[in-house]
Amino acid sequence: MMRLSPPQNYRFIQAHELHITYGGGEANVSMSLARMGFPAEHVTAFPDNELGRAAAQHIQQQGVSLQHTVFRGHRLGLYFLESGASVRASHIVYDRADSAFANLQTDWFDWETILTGASWFHWTGITPAISAQAAAACAAAIQVARRMGITVSADVNYRRNLWQYGQRAQDVMPPLVAGCDVVVCAENDAEDLFGIASDVTSNDSFAQMSVQLMDRFPTIKQVITTRRTTLSASHNQLRGLLCDQTGKTVETPTYDIVPIVDRIGGGDAFVAGFIYGSQAYATAEDALRCGVAASVLKHSIHGDANLATLTEIEAVMAGDTAGRLLR
Repeated sequence: MMRLSPPQNYRFIQAHELHITYGGGEANVSMSLARMGFPAEHVTAFPDNELGRAAAQHIQQQGVSLQHTVFRGHRLGLYFLESGASVRASHIVYDRADSAFANLQTDWFDWETILTGASWFHWTGITPAISAQAAAACAAAIQVARRMGITVSADVNYRRNLWQYGQRAQDVMPPLVAGCDVVVCAENDAEDLFGIASDVTSNDSFAQMSVQLMDRFPTIKQVITTRRTTLSASHNQLRGLLCDQTGKTVETPTYDIVPIVDRIGGGDAFVAGFIYGSQAYATAEDALRCGVAASVLKHSIHGDANLATLTEIEAVMAGDTAGRLLR
């Protein structure tokens, strides 16, 4: 998608210009992974025009392959962001109807070829929310990935307002999640999407939910999420949680993030850090810490994608959060 936003913290009504950048759930994950030195490819449909090429160039500049991306159609999905500050919240307006991605066809993608040599396939709940065709393409990719022995992860990312094509998330998402090894899901999304209730006033509500989710979908080996405390639009606290098939829960330290430069893409940075950590580190706890450190750094970076390096992420993991000047 193209992101359009007023400069600084201006409101839409004040804006005389809009800044352009590009992003999207899976795209942000791929760019973050590439910045960390992990080979990544993003598979999508862009319009066959200058805007589609500009979006592609933005992603490729971060080292992401677009070898199997299709250029067809005429419209790039848009979203407009008004960045909040202090007690004023940020606001997003989506404009994604009739985009090239919404109109993609499942036979545009040969998943056997695309996934050859891959070790991990990641998707988000935003993809099947856009259109029936996008949901079908996602289902086909998951099916092939599982057959090829590739780890599959999903960020369920429930966005109620995006489901506008006549199918319910509650019907579409469960068969897709059933093919996953790792799922990013919090208690509210588990209840909204899968009818899994937990006592949110309890200290172990995440573990309650995760165990039920893994019982429902036995392929899932790990459930992860972040816990965000919003003190203001400019000041958040963040930590990570993980639950495995034994019911064991791991939790990271809490990071204080102030001032926030841009929180969009923080969840995608968390996923990318966790994917990298799962491949590079010996324990799930270290992978989770990598994910949270990556997300914390993303809050200091303008745009959708996390441009932090692995060196910076590992420094935060080691406790260096002072932001000292490096010469």
